[in-house]
Amino acid sequence: MPAPVHHRPRPRIRSLVLTLTLCTTLLAGATACGTSSTAQEAAAYIAVATPSPSTPAERQKFAKTRFVANAGLAAGATYQWIVKPWKAGAFKKGAKGRSAALVKAGLAGTFAYNRLKAAQRNAQGDPALAKALAPLGAAIDSLKGLPARLRGGDESAAGAFDDVIGKVKGAGSRAGAPVGNQVPTTRQLAGG
Repeated sequence: MPAPVHHRPRPRIRSLVLTLTLCTTLLAGATACGTSSTAQEAAAYIAVATPSPSTPAERQKFAKTRFVANAGLAAGATYQWIVKPWKAGAFKKGAKGRSAALVKAGLAGTFAYNRLKAAQRNAQGDPALAKALAPLGAAIDSLKGLPARLRGGDESAAGAFDDVIGKVKGAGSRAGAPVGNQVPTTRQLAGG
């Protein structure tokens, strides 16, 4: 008579890897098929843990990091799709590709405004950054209506964006959070 076979329980890590692989496959398959309700439901059930700061020093570091990321995206969008075409004369009447440049500038203006508002909120987590950015609140708020003006061909709006971005970069540098231009993808730009 053969000896009884004892099944060992599967190691926990193997089960986790299998579950993660299955979830990833389902999400990738659902995403490849389009933005159906199945894809949205799958994405809603699969959550990735994000680290959360626990000490005041970590909260300040995260605040600066987020500020730099958001302000960098605003600066990159402003330079790429507003300032550069403006200086090249793409917004002038009769310029080749003027309509497309104005539409892109309007999208970039909306994106930059949203990223600057996010950067402003991020700055509240760091006292030095909050203090440096406080005087720029009204200037950032004044950009809200400028994307529509850009789409309409108002060239002065481009200068206003360039000016505010320069001030935000300066405030970040003074607070120990230097901001560099980070050009967003067109997908990010279209998402606002």
